[in-house]
Amino acid sequence: MLKLRFVRPRLTPSILVLRYCSYSSSSSAAAVQAERTINEGPRNNWTREEIKSIYDSPILDLIFYGAKVHRHAHNFREVQQCTLLSIKTGGCSEDCAYCPQSSRYDTGLKAQKLMNKEAVLQKAKKAKEAGSTRFCMGAAWRDTVGRKTNFNQILEYVKEIRDMGMEVCCTLGMLEKQQALELKKAGLTAYNHNLDTSREYYPSIITTRSYDERLQTLQFVREAGINVCSGGIIGLGEAEEDRVGLLHTLATLPTHPESVPINALVAVKGTPLEDQKPVEIWEMIRMIATARMVMPNAMVRLSAGRVRFSIPEQALCFLAGANSIFTGEKLLTTPNNNFDADQLMFKMLGLIPKAPSFPHDEADDCHEVASSSG
Repeated sequence: MLKLRFVRPRLTPSILVLRYCSYSSSSSAAAVQAERTINEGPRNNWTREEIKSIYDSPILDLIFYGAKVHRHAHNFREVQQCTLLSIKTGGCSEDCAYCPQSSRYDTGLKAQKLMNKEAVLQKAKKAKEAGSTRFCMGAAWRDTVGRKTNFNQILEYVKEIRDMGMEVCCTLGMLEKQQALELKKAGLTAYNHNLDTSREYYPSIITTRSYDERLQTLQFVREAGINVCSGGIIGLGEAEEDRVGLLHTLATLPTHPESVPINALVAVKGTPLEDQKPVEIWEMIRMIATARMVMPNAMVRLSAGRVRFSIPEQALCFLAGANSIFTGEKLLTTPNNNFDADQLMFKMLGLIPKAPSFPHDEADDCHEVASSSG
């Protein structure tokens, strides 16, 4: 009996190149760059053109390939729950065009003093009981220079909340190098300092603090050994090129931020941006998926503006690569989704709350203490 034998064609280098070229020509940039990210890992040499090509990819490709990178780098069902508390509200000297806490705008918000420790710790305890694993504290200051008493109080808050077993984040404006070191010593997990938008569009939004001053604070935070939390806001009147520019700046930092918040403007009456058109869900998805592909290991946070999006819309954001949210009734002074609504969403979507994690050196320190004590 005659036997037929199948012979597999030999794939020569030239055939492989032809296959890759054929694949590339028929695939979106999202498909090509997602595969590269999965195969090569994070990189810091992204060009603006590469990021723009991802951002401009068909929305369904962005969702699919954002999800593919996300599932490669993370437990895709885990979502970190964070709570943000304004511990010092209003009266800020800066002119951020989106911010109701600026003393330059009449938004009906009254300036308040720094909250006392007991009130802050009660809020942190309530947040932990509701499922948050990171507690963030924000103060409406341009910087912390000349605020030694208040700064020392905040160091105490950080220590106490860290002892609760929660990650702790602060956003206090610009920092000096020594202050970053003191926050690290107190147990701070992360410091938030958003770039807000591209370098080119930034002067249209803020004139009281330069882009380079923001980057300097991020450098001090990084050098102190604190995780960096830095992202931006869309819906400020910027062009898509500015959104790409923001992501390019973040993705080409020497080390990617551990956390990248993507905020949609919540327009507040009395601010210069009060009449801005609301951000659409597709704009958020483009930003989230692109951020996921160019900074694969970062926590990409679906942040301000989430209150406007339905559970199905938020589900698309999680699918595209978001894996962190702020939960609780307010984000500083603007409305946010409450704990009960988020618990319902987690149950509906099968999401798992992400446990807190801390820098490796803290674990090493604990191990050394345990070893030395016998």
